[in-house]
Amino acid sequence: MSAGERLPGTPEPMHRWPGHGGVTIAGDGWGDPAGPLILLQHGGGQTRHAWKNVGEQLGAAGYHAVAFDARGHGDSDWAPDGVYGQDVMVKDLQCVIAALGNRRPVLVGASMGGGTSLVAIGEDHVDATALVLVDIAPRIEPEGVARIGEFMRARPDGFDSLEQVADAIAAYQPHRKRPKDLSGLGKNLRRGADGKYRWHWDPRFMEVKRDWQRRGERLEACGRNVKTPALLVRGGLSDVLSEDGAQHWLTLCPHSEYVNITDAAHMVAGDRNDIFGNAVIDFLGRTVPIGGAPVHPPHETHPHHEGPPGDVTDVP
Repeated sequence: MSAGERLPGTPEPMHRWPGHGGVTIAGDGWGDPAGPLILLQHGGGQTRHAWKNVGEQLGAAGYHAVAFDARGHGDSDWAPDGVYGQDVMVKDLQCVIAALGNRRPVLVGASMGGGTSLVAIGEDHVDATALVLVDIAPRIEPEGVARIGEFMRARPDGFDSLEQVADAIAAYQPHRKRPKDLSGLGKNLRRGADGKYRWHWDPRFMEVKRDWQRRGERLEACGRNVKTPALLVRGGLSDVLSEDGAQHWLTLCPHSEYVNITDAAHMVAGDRNDIFGNAVIDFLGRTVPIGGAPVHPPHETHPHHEGPPGDVTDVP
C-alpha cells in the first residue's frame, strides 16, 4: 500500500533489502563500504532523507553510513498487518544488518529510531560497537509527545498544495526558516488520486495503542544494560527530551557521553546537522576510529530477550 504516486524528481532509494515478514526496507548509503558501519534510524513520521547531510558528512570522514526508511515510512513497504511496534522494528534492523554482511554496527537513532536502537542493544538483539541517541531517552515529556501526535494526525484528508504543507511545517517548527524552494518537500509526500498531497507514511502507524509507562520502564531496563560506548545528543530547545530527562539517562548509563546543542529542537540533526555531525564524528573518532579495532570485541550471544507482552510502538 502507498499514500499515492511519487512526485517528479523524488529520489529513488539506493538500496532495497528484505525486512521482517516480507516487508521490503528502502535505504541510502554514503562512504566507503569497507569503513565502520553506521546505521541511521529516523523518528516517527520521518524518512531516511532526514539523515542525508549527516550521512554525507560521516561518509566523507571514512565511515559507511546507511540510513533506511522504517516500515510504513518513505519508500519502505507498509506492514500488511499494520504492526509498527519496537519489537518488529528491531527485527527489521536485524534484517538490514544481515543484508549488509552481519558487520557490527554503530546504531544512531533519533526519537522512534533511538528507541529501536536502545532496545536492540539493551536486550542483546544486536551486537553493536556504539550507540548514539538523538533527543530521546527513557524519560520524555508528555506535552512534547502530544504535540508531535497532533501534527501527525492533522490534515488526514491531505493538503491542496506544497504551500499548505510548508505552512503546516512552519507552524510546527517556527524556529526553522521557511524554505523558498518548496520542491524539497516532495520527497516526504505522495500525491493521491484525488490530487491531494499526503505524508508518505502509513496512517495506521498512529492507530496503534501506546503504553508510555511500560515503554519507559522497558527503556530504563535497556539503558542499565548498555555496555557499549554511548552518546546522548539533546536539542536545547526540545520539548520532548528535557534536561532532567537527559540527566536521568546519565544515571542509568553513567558511562554515556552527553552533548546539548543549545539552538536545536527535537529534530536535532535537521536543525543543526553541522554541529550534530561534528559531535558524532568526534565521539566515534575516540570509540570506533577509522582503521582501528573496536573498543569492545564481539560478545557472546546472550539468551534472546522477549519484549514485554504485547507490541507497543512509540512516535518518539
